Amino acid sequence: MPRALLIDDDVELAELANEFLTLEGFDVEVAKRGDAGLERALTGGFDVIILDVMLPGLGGFEVLRRLRGQSSVPVLMLTARGDDSDRILGLETGADDYLPKPFNPRELAARLRAILRRAHGGTNEAAPREKFEVGDVELNLAARTLRRGGEKVELTGLEFDLMTAFLREAGRVVPREQIFRDVFGRKLLPGDRSIDTHVSNLRRKLGSHPDGSDRFKNLRGVGYGYTLPEE
Repeated sequence: MPRALLIDDDVELAELANEFLTLEGFDVEVAKRGDAGLERALTGGFDVIILDVMLPGLGGFEVLRRLRGQSSVPVLMLTARGDDSDRILGLETGADDYLPKPFNPRELAARLRAILRRAHGGTNEAAPREKFEVGDVELNLAARTLRRGGEKVELTGLEFDLMTAFLREAGRVVPREQIFRDVFGRKLLPGDRSIDTHVSNLRRKLGSHPDGSDRFKNLRGVGYGYTLPEE
């Protein structure tokens, strides 16, 4: 039974989400303040965190920032509908996914399952012993680690799965629809630009190829690809 921590001061929403997720097989704990939620997130051994943006005690973004300094536990942010700035800031700070309020509890459960599948390598079986080496980057699927020039690069679970998808097809563009299906575990919705934020984070963490060229290619309206370093 996956353990989920919901950090949200909306009593009605928390009760609804708690009831539905419990029926869906989750063990749910609720925290109503950001400071208390952060303490539980760091000590409670949870499999996934559901984190609201607006919280008393400590704001959601600060909770996420401090959490990411000590833990890679998957985080789904709850944002105001239509507020792109909250969504982008959450993803840039290290959230794995986001869900606008108000939301359908079924979609919340589906998003959480997708996050947990990614966190466990997409399967309940032992992770395959497989590596990808492209230029100075080495990705180890079994250990779920990525190194650049021998140095480990800290990635969120979703960022690691994005890099896996890109390196599997290094040198070609991966369609957005395929990325959302295989990595996010959901369909691409009109106007959803979350992939752009995640790739921006990867650019920042990995930098350029040793020759100074960009590691990622964006074919507008089509998708992204990991470029091959020049010989």
